[in-house]
Amino acid sequence: MTMNTLSCSPQSMSSSCPTGIRAPPRDANRYRGRVSTQQNGRVALVTGTSRGIGAAIAADLLAAGYRVAGTSRTGTAPEGVLGIAADITEPDQVDAAYRRVEDEIGPVEVLVANAGITRDGLLAMMKDEAWDDVIGTNLSGAFRTVRRAVRPMTRARFGRIVLIGSVSAYVGTPGQVNYAASKAGLIGMARSVAGELGSRGITCNVVAPGFVRTDMTDELSDEVRADYLKRIPLRRAAEVGDVAAAVRFLCSDEAGYITGVVLPVDGGIGMGR
Repeated sequence: MTMNTLSCSPQSMSSSCPTGIRAPPRDANRYRGRVSTQQNGRVALVTGTSRGIGAAIAADLLAAGYRVAGTSRTGTAPEGVLGIAADITEPDQVDAAYRRVEDEIGPVEVLVANAGITRDGLLAMMKDEAWDDVIGTNLSGAFRTVRRAVRPMTRARFGRIVLIGSVSAYVGTPGQVNYAASKAGLIGMARSVAGELGSRGITCNVVAPGFVRTDMTDELSDEVRADYLKRIPLRRAAEVGDVAAAVRFLCSDEAGYITGVVLPVDGGIGMGR
């Protein structure tokens, strides 16, 4: 298992989490005033909300006053988030998810493309299916969700797009050629989108987590955890809240002049890359 596998796996779209998610009401006023924020109930869509980083981002944006929808293959999302079952590798399902968000809580103004998978293996033994699955979900899936978001954002002349990358995009990890390539591709995508749509008031950035503490990493032996942590200048793993806070900032009005950047949340392990 590698460091970047650990940062990605919590984004996996499969989960055994309980269902029964309650959709938030359409009235944005419910959220105004919950937190001192200028967001005024903007609509946010987060992909891969079944657990881990995606669930933390969705819950954090909800607490900050956004009206939040979340997709996963099971439709699982935190309480108060509109959970939608959707496979982002299927264009029709992506479009159907957007239409449901638009019908129930309004046009998407903020997109966080978080959904991702891993299929690790050494290059010489990696099967085509492992490459195709990871690129298809992590890169092509993000492309589809961004493409569907930008038309209404362009009409509104406002949009915030945040892609969840990984430190592996610029550090590289043995056994994760497919995953590292998919996350590196997000950087090129974000910068192209930033240049193409900036004049329409749309920003696009990447948040790149490193070693993130999750239920999965908690199962590692003390020896393995210590090996990872000694490589990190801050000598600790990130919490999912560290990633969510970075995303929330890039979604905010205060970040309106920030676009095309990669924001590492990696404890310094990738500095200078």
